[in-house]
Amino acid sequence: MNKVKQILQWYTEGVPKLKISLKTGVSRNSVKSYIRQFIAMDKSLEEILSLKDSELEKLFLTKPVKEPESRYKELISYFPEVDKALKKKGNTLYRLWKEYLIKYPDGFKHTQFHAHYRQWSKRTNATMHIDHKAGDKMYVDYAGEKLQIVYPDTGEVRKVEVFVAILGASQLTYVEATMTQRKEDFIGACENALYYFGGAPQAIVPDNLKSAVIKSDKYEPTLNESFRDFVEHYKMVALPAGPYKPRHKALVEGAVKIIYQVIYTIIREKDFSSLEALNNAIWELLAIHNSNPLRGRPYSRRQMFEEVERSTLQPLAIYRYELKNKRVATVSKNNYVCLSEDKHYYSVPYHYIGKKVSILYSQSNVDIYYRYEHIATHKRNRRPFMYTTVEDHLATKHKFQSDWTPEKFLERAKAIGEQTEKYITEILTRRQHPEQAYKTCQGILNYAAKVGNERLNAACLRANFYEDYSYKTIIVILDKHLDSVPLDQENDRASMPKHGNIRGNTYYA
Repeated sequence: MNKVKQILQWYTEGVPKLKISLKTGVSRNSVKSYIRQFIAMDKSLEEILSLKDSELEKLFLTKPVKEPESRYKELISYFPEVDKALKKKGNTLYRLWKEYLIKYPDGFKHTQFHAHYRQWSKRTNATMHIDHKAGDKMYVDYAGEKLQIVYPDTGEVRKVEVFVAILGASQLTYVEATMTQRKEDFIGACENALYYFGGAPQAIVPDNLKSAVIKSDKYEPTLNESFRDFVEHYKMVALPAGPYKPRHKALVEGAVKIIYQVIYTIIREKDFSSLEALNNAIWELLAIHNSNPLRGRPYSRRQMFEEVERSTLQPLAIYRYELKNKRVATVSKNNYVCLSEDKHYYSVPYHYIGKKVSILYSQSNVDIYYRYEHIATHKRNRRPFMYTTVEDHLATKHKFQSDWTPEKFLERAKAIGEQTEKYITEILTRRQHPEQAYKTCQGILNYAAKVGNERLNAACLRANFYEDYSYKTIIVILDKHLDSVPLDQENDRASMPKHGNIRGNTYYA
């Protein structure tokens, strides 16, 4: 026991542990063990040196010393509160220790309090310990193992991806099955996670999948444009995990491992015929998982979230994010651009005629830009060969003289034939604005160069009889050579050519 006394005396005098080990001949690990026990006893050196050797032997050579039961239990029971409080910005361990002393005046001093908390924290956090602040980050990733759905009509088995999101402070988890990892599914799952949490954190931490990061980089990764728009829509920032740095996303990888245990093992025992049915089963098990107590703590992820993190999240945007696609088009002489996907025309201000513009469109809106300047917005309309117009865009409102006028189209039509002139007149008069019909008129009249005036005039005769005034009607008649078939006024209405794009004049009323 004399060596133990020497070790403790030199330690209190500031002698390094390695030097103590060399002087006493006691292994360095044993020296550290004696010093740790001495610190844990919360006794002065004088008290230790006054003890008999038999008493010292009981203290240092038996099992590690346990703190007095009541005092130590009070401390351990207080640590979950400390763990919660540390999630809030501004709290420190020193400040929480001072609050602990107010509650327990006979409690441990700061050094012992700090040492015991670190030991308790290591026991209750199996993964790398990071002090996640409430409302700070949401970590997202896809599970390595897939689930599946079985289509009952064909028996086809389709593998599906499993998306996982977790909040740093409360560890509240969201899980969703998606058909793919493509950006549409990935961004949709991220947004569903935000709505599940009821708010947006300050940052989102994705892995380096292509739906989020185009080019990974240690310092400044290049984000996928759509993902960047999504992040900005909810006023977050994206902090992609470093490439080949699993510790940067240890929390979500730990969540994936837990999901394998609490969801996969049950899900795999059942068959699901649709993605919706699979997700409903996942969410039932997820609710149980989030409500179960965390290991070593008397509270659950859901309780932690409600008490600590919910109030720190940013409010969600008024409207959900809509994934946008981009097209480039040239503004035609009638100041419309065509969204080729729908074959629908949208007006832009007349002074952009002949300019190349960018069309950004979502499920509900169409926005048009010229050199980064927003020049027009419209509600999306999927009806083909129709026009959506803002009156202020039209050239006539600004006394603008276009190369395309009703008079010029009628003059060209009259030169082709009487039936063509009648047909063009109907098209011009049936539109709310004559400019809307210019593109249709131009297309019809240009066909004269391809099939000749006689055939085009005959086609217009039959189309006038049908009272169906569109470019597509003329094309079908000419393609099927119906212009060469004599009109039988009694039977021809019944034998009107069938085509998916001919719906009759009442459809466009």
